[in-house]
Amino acid sequence: MDSKQTVLEGIIEEVATDLYNKWSAALPEHERNQEAFSALSSNAHETTFFVIQNFMDRFNQAAEELKDK
Repeated sequence: MDSKQTVLEGIIEEVATDLYNKWSAALPEHERNQEAFSALSSNAHETTFFVIQNFMDRFNQAAEELKDK
């Protein structure tokens, strides 16, 4: 993690890298090229951000509901 990154940014980057590695390892040999790897990288980062943001929104909503009880 870069010293200028927040903890959350570092986590997102690490998870996105893990997802990219998983997807790229599963890519058939005949489909492996720079364009495919670039698309996988972009999709891995977008997917990771979406999933973490969605989780945080739902977690915060549930916490607010519990606080109101």
